[in-house]
Amino acid sequence: MTGTGRSLPAAGFLLAIASAASFALSGIFASALLSAGWSAGAAVTARITLAALVLAVPTLLVLRGRWSLVRAAWRPLLLFGLLAVAGCQLAFFLAVQFIPPSLALLIEFLGPVVLMLWSWVRTRVAPSWITLAGAGIAVLGLVAISGVVTGGSLNPLGILFALIAAVGNAAYYATGASADHGIPPLPFVGLGLGVGAVVLIIVSAAGLLPFAVTAAPAVIGGVDLPPWVAVGGMVLISTVLSYILGVAASRRLGATVASFTGYSEALFGIFWTIVLLAVIPSPAQWLGAALIVLGVVGVKLGEVVRVRKPDPDMVDA
Repeated sequence: MTGTGRSLPAAGFLLAIASAASFALSGIFASALLSAGWSAGAAVTARITLAALVLAVPTLLVLRGRWSLVRAAWRPLLLFGLLAVAGCQLAFFLAVQFIPPSLALLIEFLGPVVLMLWSWVRTRVAPSWITLAGAGIAVLGLVAISGVVTGGSLNPLGILFALIAAVGNAAYYATGASADHGIPPLPFVGLGLGVGAVVLIIVSAAGLLPFAVTAAPAVIGGVDLPPWVAVGGMVLISTVLSYILGVAASRRLGATVASFTGYSEALFGIFWTIVLLAVIPSPAQWLGAALIVLGVVGVKLGEVVRVRKPDPDMVDA
C-alpha cells in the first residue's frame, strides 16, 4: 500500500516534466518553420488543425452518448478555443519571429499573474501579500529580460505578442480548471483544438492571416530536415503528446501541484534553445528568467496559502 502511494506521485511528476519538456519544443519547431519561409499563420494553423484531427477519434469515443454536456458547456469551450488555443498559439508564433523562443515562453508564463490581476479586478478582493510579491518579482523579471535596464532591448513587437500569449495562457488556466460542465479533460482539449482550428482556417481563408508554406528545409540543431518533420514534431510531440501527458499528470498530482511542475516548461524552453539553436541568454536575461519563474511560483504559492489558511477560531480552540 505504501509503495503504491509513493509510486503514483513519482509517476505523476515524471509525466508532468515530460509534458513540459515536449511543450517547450514547440518554439524550436516553430522557429525552424518560420526561418524556412512559413508564415506564423500557416505554422499555427497546421499545428492546431492537425492536432485536432489526431484527437478527433478519441474525443468522439469518450463523448459517445454524452453530447448534452457539450451543448451545456459551449461558452467555456468557445472561450478555450478562441483565447487559450487560437489566440495564445498565434500570438506565441508571432512572438518567436522577433525574440528567441525561450524568452517568448517565459513572458507567456506571466499568464498566472494576468489571471491574478483579472480576478482582483473582477472580485475586488485583494490577493495575499505573497501573491502580490510574486507578481512584482515576475514583472521585474520581464523588465530584466527585455534588456531595458542594461541599455539594450528586445524587439517590442515580440514582447507585445508574447504578452498577448500570456493572456491566452491565463485563459487556458481559467477555462481548463473548471470541471462543472462534466466534460473529461481529453475531449475538452480535443473540442477546444477543434474550435481553434475552425477559427484559424476561416481567418486564413479570408486572407486576414498571412498563409505561406514552403518546401525549404527546416534547420534544427544545424541539421536540414524536410518541413513535414518539423510539422510532425510540433503536432505529435508538442501538442498531442504534451496534452495527453499533462492530463495524465493532473489526474495523479492534482491541478495545483501539476501547474507548479508545469512551470519547468520555461526552463526547458531555455535548455532547448541553447542546445538546438545555440542561442545563449545574456546574464540579465538569465536573471530575468529566474525572477519570472520565482515570481510565478510566488503567485501560485500565495493562492495555496490563502486557500489552506486555517480559521482563527479553530486555531484558538
